Amino acid sequence: MLIRRSDDLRSSEITPEPLYFDRRGFLATAAAALGGLARAGTAQAQPAPGKPYGLQPDDTPTPWEDVTGYNNFYEFGTDKGDPKRNAQAFKARPWTIKVEGLVAKPGQYQLEDFLKPSQVEDRIYRHRCVEAWSMVVPWRGIPLADVVKRAEPQPKAKFVEFTTLYDPKQMPGQRSPVLEWPYVEGLRLDEALHPLALLATGVYGKDLPNQNGAPLRLVVPWKYGFKGCKSIVRMRFVEGMPRTAWNLAAPHEYGFYSNVNPDVDHPRWSQASERRIGEFRRRRTLPFNGYADQVASLYAGLDLKKNY
Repeated sequence: MLIRRSDDLRSSEITPEPLYFDRRGFLATAAAALGGLARAGTAQAQPAPGKPYGLQPDDTPTPWEDVTGYNNFYEFGTDKGDPKRNAQAFKARPWTIKVEGLVAKPGQYQLEDFLKPSQVEDRIYRHRCVEAWSMVVPWRGIPLADVVKRAEPQPKAKFVEFTTLYDPKQMPGQRSPVLEWPYVEGLRLDEALHPLALLATGVYGKDLPNQNGAPLRLVVPWKYGFKGCKSIVRMRFVEGMPRTAWNLAAPHEYGFYSNVNPDVDHPRWSQASERRIGEFRRRRTLPFNGYADQVASLYAGLDLKKNY
């Protein structure tokens, strides 16, 4: 596959991503329909633990095969099947996380010291990707707020910056200049303290597979999926807004906030509807991905069309 940076491309050269993903989704869904009985048996064998948060009456957990086989994780390739193919030999243990910046308690932690077993929870969240597809995922993890509070941010700290491991030997996608590596994402401090924000360590009650961001990834269910930094090795507390990977690559397409908003289209497609993986029909996109009652107050007075 030839990968070119967005500023090297004319708009006429780009296939609209919803059309591209719908084509593949149609094929995948048709295949699933032909093997319906087999898939149903597999889905029953993979119970979805956890408390559902913000789910609609017709939301059901996306099957394990799709959650772990249809992924965005550019460190392992740009095709949705690349992460599962290319991440199998990735070594997620031992793992070290650095807490740095404007905190009273900086430090370097082994994963086992970073996580407190008593804080681990199972939660089922809606998940919305910027390419207009969605899933319902049973995550396992710890509230991000617990880690933030443990670090004791200083008064000047306004944002938390997350950084993915940089290891091109293990992560072949990092050998390509499709993004500026390592992958960096960020949240405002009040967003990071919100009880819905999660540091995920597992899915479907099991440890995170490599292709899903093992061993530690960020989950912010009211934002588009690219905010979910994977294989995190550093949390840095800063005063200024972090420069994030996709915003650096295409600032006119990917803003810092990246809240799910059906009224703000991507420059190349509408965000008014989405396709749930495994379904033929499209669904109406919900503001904040269905979590408006819980999170809209974070953005009171902010123009979400300008601050997309």
